[in-house]
Amino acid sequence: MIQLLKRSAALCLIPRNIATLFLCLGLMMPALGQQSLKTLLVGIDHRTVTSLNGDWHYLVDQAPGRALYIGNGEINDRSYALNEHPNIVGNHNQEYDFATAPTIAVPSDWNTQVPQLFNYEGVLWYQRDFDAQPKPGTRTFLHIGAANYRSHVWVNQKRICDHEGGFTPFDCEVTSILHAGSNFVVIAVDATRLVDGIPSVGYDWFNYGGLTRDVSLVTVPATFIDDYDVHLAHKAQFEPDNTELTGYVHVLDAPAGTSVAIDIPEAGAKTVARTDANGNAVFTVKAAKLTLWSPETPKVYKVNLASGDDRLSDDIGFRDIRVDGTRILINGKAIFLQGVNVHAEAPIRGGRVNTDQDVATLFSYLKDLNANFARLAHYPHDERMERAADRNGIMIWSEIPNWQHISFDKPEVYAKDVTMLREMIRRDRNKASVILWSVSNETSNDPTRTKFLTNLANEARKLDPTRLITSAVLGPKPNGNERVVNDPLCDALDVIGQNEYIGWYELNPEEADKIQWIFPQKPVLISEFGAEAKFGNHGAINQRWTEEQQVDVFKHQLIMLNKIPQLRGIIPWVLMDFRSTTRNIPKLQDGFNRKGLISEAGEKKQTFLYFQKIYKEHLIGKAE
Repeated sequence: MIQLLKRSAALCLIPRNIATLFLCLGLMMPALGQQSLKTLLVGIDHRTVTSLNGDWHYLVDQAPGRALYIGNGEINDRSYALNEHPNIVGNHNQEYDFATAPTIAVPSDWNTQVPQLFNYEGVLWYQRDFDAQPKPGTRTFLHIGAANYRSHVWVNQKRICDHEGGFTPFDCEVTSILHAGSNFVVIAVDATRLVDGIPSVGYDWFNYGGLTRDVSLVTVPATFIDDYDVHLAHKAQFEPDNTELTGYVHVLDAPAGTSVAIDIPEAGAKTVARTDANGNAVFTVKAAKLTLWSPETPKVYKVNLASGDDRLSDDIGFRDIRVDGTRILINGKAIFLQGVNVHAEAPIRGGRVNTDQDVATLFSYLKDLNANFARLAHYPHDERMERAADRNGIMIWSEIPNWQHISFDKPEVYAKDVTMLREMIRRDRNKASVILWSVSNETSNDPTRTKFLTNLANEARKLDPTRLITSAVLGPKPNGNERVVNDPLCDALDVIGQNEYIGWYELNPEEADKIQWIFPQKPVLISEFGAEAKFGNHGAINQRWTEEQQVDVFKHQLIMLNKIPQLRGIIPWVLMDFRSTTRNIPKLQDGFNRKGLISEAGEKKQTFLYFQKIYKEHLIGKAE
């Protein structure tokens, strides 16, 4: 390793090509991304947990977080976190009381539950009591599926963890803090937008605040499995008869030589591996028989893992995804992605997606559309989405929220980005449906951003070399009827995502017919395109906001897109109308982005029926 670094340092004195330049930039980037990830339990939805979902007491903090922050911006551990109560007699002591405070449902955002908090973007305090019976030789973690945006957690008056990021899970160990019997937890969630946040202060979706996903207690043995990766061995070339499964199981705090059993009964695969000094048990095992996961055959296998007193099972599919020139191959077969963008906006009821019914409704729309692919924009979604995708044969693009304007010049922002990336990949690397990791959306083309995102793409490859890396780029500037895509970020991508809104934000719909796109020789997905229409608003095809014009924009778009030789998928924006504070035309938008194929109430626009036919009859693009 030392010799490699010496050779790389010498090479970087005079980089010879763009690939060498990106390698050098990676070596020069501060090693903040190499920080160790706190314990994050993988497969949480397949473990035995004590749910803390339900009614929590809440208190609204006074802006800007008077009870949460002290003068220098540090966290105040002596305020609401103590969960004290005002004296009935004697000296006046407190001016808050969770015991008599109103309640709010968890998981959910606060915006859609309390009318007075609909546009609130500040600090909300949550509290609930719970019973526990700690057992010797076990450890207990508080698991939070997601909380937007910054979270500070106390149990029995002791702060146990802090977390930044609104869409990835985190765990806080509470083993040494729990009492037998009654305990309490207090969580302060701050939804304030931050210039150095991810995303930053401006974005085109609603800033739903709160404990938006499941909260639970997880008890495990003193030495336990916290992470694992089980996948089809990724050969240099795809081999149709390959039944070799490989990966690792990590046992936290295990001494070297600890035994780990891997058993996949239906596949006839069983082996025992032993941990190294870092707790990793690396294994390779041949399956007797294997049906590979694909949209046509979404097969998952029960994978049983055991080490010491710890036992857990997961449902995992096995498949191969790769690029070959300008083709995308799944299990060696070229495929065209018939997709749609999806925001985590709950159908019908609104708010964040976080229930089985929400997910079932969204997937009924996807199946009815004849889609085989969904881009989960612009952030990691509830884990139920990937589980449903595994079962339903829908391929997934998963993304961290580097949306447009991020502070790419700040090392601390890169560190946060890497943590979010690791949390996303760690949670979902065992989901066969996930084929693409995306590092950004519509970011400006400049060297600082390119360096930042190139290194992030390389970090994703280190974490998971079995999947493809992408990003949704924007531009280029028009050159007559030519659009030559020359964003240097494309060099770091396996698959190019291109956003464009010809016919809506620029030019008239029919002018798309003449435009010629020129891309680098890589697979291309049109990752966003579309127009706005309010359901039920009808008129001429040249009349804005009508369903008729929305269809017309897409018709001319497909004429243009069908001329791109390496087009390997389209992803219209967006499945459903969704809330956005930037969309304020009365009687048309009313606080919603209206580019959906379906209204927020579940009403299908003409464009839904249009793409339903296009996808059923495969009238767009080709796999090779």
